[in-house]
Amino acid sequence: MAAIHLRTAIPGPRSRALMVRRAAAVPRGVAHATPVFAASAAGARVVDVDGNVLLDFTGGIGVMNVGHSDEHVLEAVKAQLDRFTHTCFSVAPYESYVALAERLAALTPGTFAKKALFVNSGAEAIENAVKIARHATGRPGVLCFEDGFHGRTLLALSLTSKVHPYKAGFGPFVNNVWRVPYAYCYRCPYSRTYPDCATACVSAIEDYFKRHVDPKTLAAVVVEPVLGEGGFVVPPLGYLSQLSALCRKHGMLVIADEVQTGFGRTGRMFACEHEGVEPDLLVTAKSLAAGLPLAAVVGRADLMDAPGVGGLGGTYAGSPLACAAAHAVLDRFESGELLRRSEEIGARIEERAREWARQFACVGDVRRRGAMVGVELVHNRETREPAKEETDDFVRFAAERGVLLIAAGTFGNVIRFLTPLTISEAELDEGLDVMTGCFASIAAHTAAY
Repeated sequence: MAAIHLRTAIPGPRSRALMVRRAAAVPRGVAHATPVFAASAAGARVVDVDGNVLLDFTGGIGVMNVGHSDEHVLEAVKAQLDRFTHTCFSVAPYESYVALAERLAALTPGTFAKKALFVNSGAEAIENAVKIARHATGRPGVLCFEDGFHGRTLLALSLTSKVHPYKAGFGPFVNNVWRVPYAYCYRCPYSRTYPDCATACVSAIEDYFKRHVDPKTLAAVVVEPVLGEGGFVVPPLGYLSQLSALCRKHGMLVIADEVQTGFGRTGRMFACEHEGVEPDLLVTAKSLAAGLPLAAVVGRADLMDAPGVGGLGGTYAGSPLACAAAHAVLDRFESGELLRRSEEIGARIEERAREWARQFACVGDVRRRGAMVGVELVHNRETREPAKEETDDFVRFAAERGVLLIAAGTFGNVIRFLTPLTISEAELDEGLDVMTGCFASIAAHTAAY
């Protein structure tokens, strides 16, 4: 039986009516990828208010790695609801927070003693990681990367690279933030080719230090092991380990932003594991609690203890409901099945994407680590001019045919895959078939002009 079932055009009449109410009540700055309103969701399927069943290839932007409405998560949250919903960990602590900190300390890379702090969102976790790094090192500066995304709060937004729509009009931003190019091989800023480049994007940082900032003033580097919002850019193996070695040389801490890469998205529990990198501080969120707001900073115990009592925390930070959900998520990962499935899903998507590249000239690059797959669309493969309008059309065409997608990239021209790791082979293939039809529509539309 097909997973996609459309009763109405997309969007349907009830969704259209809700869009009118949304426009009157919600600020325009809150974006939406698809004009449909969800009524329920299970596994990899979302049912909208018009009864249409759609395949979710977004996972709530990488949040639903264990799938929508996972029964283990629901049972854990319901059981916690029967006990209490909130006390504030800073007022009356609860065991589930401590137990979750213990589990994450054991799971994250690094054999050293670790501690964990819980907050509400990835951006909040990034803010706290930088606070901890500054306090522990006594240094004010932070090094980050072009095309990186770390959130929308002021410090996180200062670290974020993309101007529109994220930064335009919101300055001035935090000072002592320094930015260098990432290992974006498809658009190498040094016009080099891997592996002949010998990872010039790392060695060039030494030149940057000579011209722009004394590394002795830098507390840490904040790096995504694979760029998320920046276009699912997969650096070559060796890049992270070389970057880590450079940081050690200059006494800088390594803060790994695993908000989108964490919890199996790249085929490992955390993407740093692909290179054996042990970050000083690791930030994670999104799929940690299967849709409940929870994020963590996990790091070296001596660093985590640097701020004084009361220097870290928050009223809702480490909600007991979210902690219960996170424990259920970790239980799901214990068997290793979801990690194995991540690699299978990614391999299948890449296989189809390579077929698209052979068939459709607009596919400029295909890149993957685990189930984290990016397909970059261009007008011309020689010039690599980004095809943003075609990417927007592609997302719209897919939604109209029952597949929820979102784009990514500094130029808005990357189709990213964030399917739940619980998606079936039949559901995955059905969604990929829809996407083949979308590419054909893009090609026909382009040929018409």
